[in-house]
Amino acid sequence: MGVSVVTVDLNYTRQGDQGPPLIILHGLFGSARNWQNIAKQLAEHYTVYALDLRNHGASPHDEVMDYPSMAADVIAFIDQHKLQDVILLGHSLGGKVAVQLALSAANRLSKLIVVDIAPVRYTHNFDEVLSGFYHVPLDSIQSRKEADKYLAEKISSPSLRQFLLQNLLSNTSGGYQWRVNLASIDANMHTIMGFTDLSANQTFDKPCLYIKGAKSTYLASRYQPLIAEHFPSAELVSIPNVGHWPHIESPAEFMMCLNEFLNG
Repeated sequence: MGVSVVTVDLNYTRQGDQGPPLIILHGLFGSARNWQNIAKQLAEHYTVYALDLRNHGASPHDEVMDYPSMAADVIAFIDQHKLQDVILLGHSLGGKVAVQLALSAANRLSKLIVVDIAPVRYTHNFDEVLSGFYHVPLDSIQSRKEADKYLAEKISSPSLRQFLLQNLLSNTSGGYQWRVNLASIDANMHTIMGFTDLSANQTFDKPCLYIKGAKSTYLASRYQPLIAEHFPSAELVSIPNVGHWPHIESPAEFMMCLNEFLNG
């Protein structure tokens, strides 16, 4: 980590108070609350911390949103809570943050779980989602239902809209606001869709699991040699009939994969 990285103090929820520390990092436009059901199940055997990444949930907003900075936030959290041998689980954006941390500070972790993302640059973007966010007239809407009606003009998927609407908050002036820092996410989208350049000697040799949604293209087979190079112990598990959100689309199967890996 470079000395120039400025960290922010991440908001979190904690479940369970026995067993090793397990940290969960959500995906883009998500928050710790998306993971509460999974966290609750894991809390039977682990002390589970679900974090809000910078510019998400109740964590501070910041203009910088690159992977070294986001990984440094998590390391600062680990230090602040005096955690050792952390099991780190990250989905999508959170998966890239987890990979960045694992490759730059492997000594902090005991195991790594990456959900439906590879450490590569993706060519698509989230223009549809961002235009949906911007399309909602926050000052004049009277309800979440009305916000959904505006979102539907830009985003056809009801489940994606419900996910995004978790970011809608009523504010003190009687209107609504978005919890996520849209301006920073929008400005940093090129960086978010990319990844830090990896050198050949950056490896994480400890137990590692990659979970793929079978219908998703985020963990395409062409990325697997790169994963094998930097994560020589990595196992890849594919969950059938699900897309990019396997923990939401098939939670029982997802938990089975986690338990098999964690108890192995």
